Amino acid sequence: MLFSHISDTHLGLVQYGSEEREQDIYDAFNQAIDTSINDHVDFVIFAGDIFHVPNPNGTAIIQMANGLKRLKQNSIDSFFILGEHDISRIRTTPIPYVYHNLEFSKYIGQGNPFEYKGTLIAGFDKIRKTEIPQYEEKFMKIDKIAKNHLGHKILVLHQGITEFNKFAGEIQSTDLPKNFTYYAMGHLHDKDIKQFNHLNGPIAYPGSTELTTSEGIKEAKKGFFEVDISGKEAIPNWIEVDTRPQFSYKTEYQELSKTIDEISEKIVNSRKKPIVELKIQGENIETDHIQAQIARLNSSALRCFWRISTKQVSDSSVFLDRPNVIDDEMFRLSVDALGSEQSANFAIKELLPVLASGEIKEASQIIIENFEKFKKEKK
Repeated sequence: MLFSHISDTHLGLVQYGSEEREQDIYDAFNQAIDTSINDHVDFVIFAGDIFHVPNPNGTAIIQMANGLKRLKQNSIDSFFILGEHDISRIRTTPIPYVYHNLEFSKYIGQGNPFEYKGTLIAGFDKIRKTEIPQYEEKFMKIDKIAKNHLGHKILVLHQGITEFNKFAGEIQSTDLPKNFTYYAMGHLHDKDIKQFNHLNGPIAYPGSTELTTSEGIKEAKKGFFEVDISGKEAIPNWIEVDTRPQFSYKTEYQELSKTIDEISEKIVNSRKKPIVELKIQGENIETDHIQAQIARLNSSALRCFWRISTKQVSDSSVFLDRPNVIDDEMFRLSVDALGSEQSANFAIKELLPVLASGEIKEASQIIIENFEKFKKEKK
């Protein structure tokens, strides 16, 4: 038996306000669907952050519906949970519920285990870090059910595991039910997989299907897992999808013209016009000269960004430019500034993503909820 494990599709993301980038998101998603159909998988699991915002545009809604429809037409069932990007703080029905009600796909995010073709499947929607203690009993309950099941057992979660990313981690691997043979994860955007002695199967993150705004501009492979559960062990095989190339270069100002020549040669035959970032360092920099050199890439690049990097000494360290994982660095700096990991977690992981999406009402609701919680804790 074979199934696909797809996560963090972020349908509806319009990066840089670009129609081409919005279409890139849909193209990557559709490649994952088409490959799953061509490889005759038995079912598909979507591990959260289906959409980029809780109230996605009509195109994003239709793209997901068409993908699920194609799966159904090929007798492939699918199951989904919700990530934080799918869940609105305002009391409203999440958009993906529509697919469940229309029987295009099955919602499994409430932690109720069920058997499908001899495989036990259980899933939980995104759990906030402060809510983790409430789920200990639920995890124990499903773990007992999994222990008594003879076939494969799949747990679907949209969480950061500390051993994978200490800044984005909400729970540790030891917090997980131990009797599942495959842990289908979402939330972290880089592909990763680890096996722990205290768990019966691997924890697997397929990563996002396309680069998103929070990941920055970098060379990265994107895709999803096809998991073979025909034997005793779950064996994941990562499938790469074809995405738009993205490159980030560092150069000295005096070497800018040479660097532009090298970039032009590299991208001239790209299958899609790439996104290029230039980090320029030096002295006596003239922006007019930079603009003139960058203009040479306009015909062969979709977008070309540049900025001047300067050396700044802080706490005996030298910071030349943005770190590879911008979210991690923002969180670290917020902890330093606020003096509290809890406050930084609220600001960076809960409030900032909602504000960045322009969801002012939801942001206000988050602040109100947090304030009410603060008042209760002070009593």
